Parts: sequence; C-alpha cells; structure tokens
Amino acid sequence: MNSTAKTIRVTAYGQTKEFPSDMTYAEIARSWEETSQRRVLLVNEDGSRLQEMNRCPQHDCSLTFLTLADKEGRDTYKRSLCLLMLRAFENVLGKEDVHVWIRFTVSGGLFCTLKCGHAQMSQELLDKVKQEMENLREAAVPIVKKSVRTEDAIRLFEANEMTDKAKLFRFRISSRTNLYSMGDYYDYYYGYMVPDSSYLTLFDLKLYKEGFVLMFPSSEKPDELPPFAPVEKLFHVQFASRQWSRKLGIHTVGDLNDLVSCGKMTDLVLMQEALQEKMIADIAEEIESRKSVKIVFIAGPSSSSKTTFSHRLSIQLSCYGLIPHPIAMDNYFRNRVESPKNPDGTYNFECLEALDVEQFNKDMTDLLSGKVVQMPSYNFITGEREYKGKTLQISDRDVLVVEGIHGLNEAFSYSIPHENKYKIYISALTQLSIDEHNRVPTTDGRLLRRIVRDQRTRGYDAKNTIAIWRSVRRGEEQYIFPFQESADVMFNSALFYELAVLKTYAEPLLHAVPKDSKEWVEAKRLLKFLDYFLPIPADEIPKNSLIREFIGGGCFDV
Repeated sequence: MNSTAKTIRVTAYGQTKEFPSDMTYAEIARSWEETSQRRVLLVNEDGSRLQEMNRCPQHDCSLTFLTLADKEGRDTYKRSLCLLMLRAFENVLGKEDVHVWIRFTVSGGLFCTLKCGHAQMSQELLDKVKQEMENLREAAVPIVKKSVRTEDAIRLFEANEMTDKAKLFRFRISSRTNLYSMGDYYDYYYGYMVPDSSYLTLFDLKLYKEGFVLMFPSSEKPDELPPFAPVEKLFHVQFASRQWSRKLGIHTVGDLNDLVSCGKMTDLVLMQEALQEKMIADIAEEIESRKSVKIVFIAGPSSSSKTTFSHRLSIQLSCYGLIPHPIAMDNYFRNRVESPKNPDGTYNFECLEALDVEQFNKDMTDLLSGKVVQMPSYNFITGEREYKGKTLQISDRDVLVVEGIHGLNEAFSYSIPHENKYKIYISALTQLSIDEHNRVPTTDGRLLRRIVRDQRTRGYDAKNTIAIWRSVRRGEEQYIFPFQESADVMFNSALFYELAVLKTYAEPLLHAVPKDSKEWVEAKRLLKFLDYFLPIPADEIPKNSLIREFIGGGCFDV
C-alpha cells in the first residue's frame, strides 16, 4: 500500500470509513468482517455497478458486500468453482484429449460430462480431482483477469482445442476480450470471478448417470452443501433436449450464429416447431388412451408458455375426438380483500391460500358427476370473483384443461380421484450453451420472455419486471418446483432459436432501464448476454409458435 495515496470515503452497513485509494475492495471488506459474517465475494458499488474484489475504488462510494447468500455472489462463486474444477481435471489427467462439458443444473449442482481418451469416469477419478481442488484451494492460487485482442483469444482457444469458444468469438465485434487464468490454464467466463482459489471452500463431485455433478451451496443455506437428490424426470427431459441438440448439430451459441449468418434458419425453425408439435400430439394421445382422465392440469414457472401450450394441446385433443374446456386457475382467486398478505403488507397472490380451493373442488366434483355448474371469472380491476351466467356441463368426451401454478399440488385438487387427473409440468429448459464451460441459465431465458411480454401486454417496463423477478422466483421455489416430479409428463417449451428472436425485442427495453437504478446491474448483464447472439427476425416464426405468446403476432388470444 502506498502511504502517499489519496484517501477515499467508503460507506457500508450505515458506517463511513476512510481508506487509501490504492486499497482493494477485498482489503476494505475485511474491515467489516464481523458485520458481513460471511466472506465477501463481490461488491456492488453505489447500487448500480458490480466490482471484483481485487480492484480498487476510484472515488468516494457506498458498497454492498455480496456473499454466497446473494444471487450475484453465488453466481460468482459457482463460476470461479468451475474454473477451479477444470484446472484440477487438467492437473490430474493432463492437457491432451481431455474435454469437460458443463451442461445444466441438477439437484442444486451442475451436471457435467467428461470426454477423455485415456480415462474412464468413476467416483475414484472424481475423488482424485476433488483432492486436487482442495490442494489448489489451500494454495490460494490467484485468479487473474487479462484483456487480450479477440483474434489472440481465438488463436489461444484453437490451440487448446476449445473450438466452441473459438467459434463464439468469431462473431464478436469487440476488439478485446477478457480471459481468466489459474496458473497457466486460461479460459473465458461470462461474468465476474473471485480473486483466488482460497475463496472456494465448499464443493463436492458426485458420480451421476454418464457424467457427474459439481455441488456447491445454495443461497438459502450458504454455509453447507445441499443433499444430492436429483430429480429423475426433470433430468430426463433436460438430457433428451441435449440429445436433440446433438442430432441437429447445435450445441452452442456459435453453432446457432453459424446457421444465422449462412441464412439457414428456416429449416431449423420448421424442424423444431414440428418436433414440439409431435410431442404435444403424443401427450394428447396418451390422455385419450387413459379413458378415466377428465381433468388435465398444466403447471409450470413464470413465462413457460403455459397458455399457448394449453391452446395447442386442446387442438390436439380435439383431433382425437375429445372436447376440451380451458379453465384458468386465476378465476378461482379469492376476493382481493380476503387474500393473504406478505410480511410487508402486500397481497400474496402466489400462495395456495390466495385461491378458493374449496369452491374449485366443489365445482370440479359437480362437473364430474354430470351437474350444470356456474363458472366464475375473476375481475383483476375490481379484485373480485364474478359470475356472468357462464355455465358448463360435461359428458364422456369432454375434458377440462386447467392451467395455473398450483396444478401439480394435490392439496389444490384434493377431492378429485387420482385416476381422473393428468398432470403436465411445463418449463423452458434452455438447450443451448454459450460454450462448453458457460451454460445459458434457464431463468435468463424466462426472464427475457417475461420482459418482452410484460411490456407488450401489460405496459410494464423492464425495470419493473426485473424488480419483481426475485419475488417471482421465490414463489416458484416454494409453490411449483417441489411438485414437479409428480407430473405425468414434462414438456420443454424452450426453442433453440428463441433468444436470437427475443434479442431484437428485449435490447431496447433493457437499454431504457435507468443507469442509476439498482435494476441496471441486471439489465446490463442481460445486454451483455444478448450480445453473443446474431438476431433472427420474427417473420418466419409460425403463428402458433410458443414464442408468439411473448413477442406477439400469434393466432391465439393470449
């Protein structure tokens, strides 16, 4: 530290302290160690700018210290842990003919696969790699950030057989690229990193299927590793999606950009739309084959395209001679004044208690017994459930199609016999990776879908959508994900090409987020993410495509 350095004032936890301007954020964070409780992994400067810990503040500022308990801190930890793991694999197996792919999320960890010409996947191998990770952690190996010319980065990736990264950066406009290294191992990562390997204290490697899972703490319990409890049905859907990407030869954003730049997108669009239509038809066929099924429940997280899916499923059910009747779970909301509230006094419309479960079960039981039922609708302006003379009576060929977030929860449909129900879980499980070591988070795809739809249908700006997203995610974790394995079938609504389509619609909305707002950090991250994609115009997207629910121009009233 230079004693002649000028002094800056830093505010955190309501206290202001003075520090030399050449002191790093990591050194500054140590003076608040007792208050922060956990090790600080990243800082938010002045509420709108993320900074890595080995940098120095340039002016008086306020800091928010981010740890494993925060999303940004956890993402930084997870990203850095991947670099540590890859470095350890290279140390154990050597550099030649060793390729580790980081695929998708499984049981709170990351499912990975290994391709190696001289070693077989085993728990014994994973234990050796884990021990090497421990050795590197104890050595506190620096994680160094280096800016290089993009053409030099491409040459480095090609020399190290990282062909996916090389392909990705051929479409990069920026003349320079940031690389991270641990010793002589270089890689590229989409996001921030910790200063050195000593920050990475909690991890494990678990053998699973034909690969393994890299385990790390959750934000809810940041001081411990979660139990390894993979959800088999969800894994099968994610793995099947990867198999399709392999058949189509589209693993990464670079592969997609290749097709866009060569004008070959039409066949891909038609092929994937046909695949989804076949999958929907297969679901309809199974429902028809189960003669006792009278109610189909469709549930899934926000922006999974539940509404358009229900329309397309209804058409396929009609092809089998069934008569579908869509029922929106929202029509069974309790009157707003009777709704439960959050601790801050706002209404909680996500919980099961926000619905009139008893009335729903009475109506469904009456319908199953052949009675005529007055069907409700919910007035979102007045906040009251209304009856406008709409009645329903069903016969042998009628099927009720109920869409809503609690559809998989048995407590919602407690009085309906199991044999009369068919449950569908739908989610947008992104198949693409940025490259072999940078996955595309499923939640990013859904958030971009929602940003575009909210502006188009509700007049909400991107700032508003980003502001409520974490609350939406908490509701999903509590009310949807725990029941997903109870579904009869899972449907992946993600499309290979959709992020390239959403790019055109989302970028202007994200640029409109005020740069002095706390939402700008997330908006900026999403803009950087979208920068990887070449845009695809929506002209050739079919009118019944699931993505039309978000960009508009579809044939369904959604």
